[in-house]
Amino acid sequence: MKIIKVILQSAVLIATVMPPAFAQQAAPNNDPPTINQRKENQQDRIANGVQSGQLTAGETRNLETKEAALNKEEHGMRAADDGHLTAGDRATLNHQQNKLSRQIYNKKHNGRVQ
Repeated sequence: MKIIKVILQSAVLIATVMPPAFAQQAAPNNDPPTINQRKENQQDRIANGVQSGQLTAGETRNLETKEAALNKEEHGMRAADDGHLTAGDRATLNHQQNKLSRQIYNKKHNGRVQ
């Protein structure tokens, strides 16, 4: 009788604890990354290329210069629209980030090492 009572109490405890535990799991985020997230990701990719030796000093300087120019352009776009980006600005920046992303990939995989 005592074992049945312990089993029932355990079952009640599990039934009350488990649903909130499953509810706390976040759904996967399928939203595209924001402009700032992409900038961070690309900076991380450049840093990883430097650390692994896949990027030479000249390649790194070239990529960092392009990244800085893109950041300056974004800053100018935001300044022109009271700190916001228009849909056209976002499309332009996204296109330029795609181009820079391909350049990072190509420079990391061109066979030159530091």
